[in-house]
Amino acid sequence: MSISLELDTKLADRYKSSSQKVRVLTEGWVKNEAYCPSCGTARLEQYSNNAPVADFFCENCSEDFELKSKSNGLGKKIVDGAYRTMLDRLADVHNPNFFLLNYDLSPYQVSNFLVIPKHFFIPGVIEKRSPLSVTARRAGWIGCNILLNRIPEAGRIFLIKNRQINPKENVCAVWQKTLFLREEKKIESRGWVLDVMRCIELIRKKEFTLADIYKFESFLAKQHPGNKHIRDKIRQQLQLLRDRNYIQFTGRGEYRII
Repeated sequence: MSISLELDTKLADRYKSSSQKVRVLTEGWVKNEAYCPSCGTARLEQYSNNAPVADFFCENCSEDFELKSKSNGLGKKIVDGAYRTMLDRLADVHNPNFFLLNYDLSPYQVSNFLVIPKHFFIPGVIEKRSPLSVTARRAGWIGCNILLNRIPEAGRIFLIKNRQINPKENVCAVWQKTLFLREEKKIESRGWVLDVMRCIELIRKKEFTLADIYKFESFLAKQHPGNKHIRDKIRQQLQLLRDRNYIQFTGRGEYRII
């Protein structure tokens, strides 16, 4: 599949607002160039503008996608909508996956395009913003940020990275590798798995030991203050990740990322 990185500037000719132009350009690019990272279907359908949450969907596998766009690099966080609404969506099976398109308006190209599967969204990656001031049109309204740096690398699947196109088969394989997380219906249980996945990635080694993970005990205790048996919980999550073929147990407290 050939993907063009060019934004079709003709799509925005009749718009005056900069934000409207960006929306039309980026939505047009996704509609014409993107594919479904779940099943590989080469065309995504676009919802009407009054759809409540999602922007695109795949007719083949019924996955929904919300699109956010950003210029000037990806950064560590993405501005999103209402904080309470976002938290309410996390446990909803209809919560969409998240497309993030990073663009450069000179020369009107896509720099990065990634998808965050919906099973990677937990309260720990949602940051509450300060309420709007009393002089604002929506005084008291509270928005949120999505903290990209708190999402495991396995949950940031790049279709395009630094203008380099990732082969579709690689994208779909990474997507399939973490689908087991959807079976963790309780947000708290899924949060534990994701936090241990983050710890594994922070070790920055293909092979690691139980002792390596234990070094994150204080971090995990802070993330889960109600749990008084952190090491037991760590071992439980490692066993789950082993059973799901995310990691391999090689013996004597040693593991390998598959």
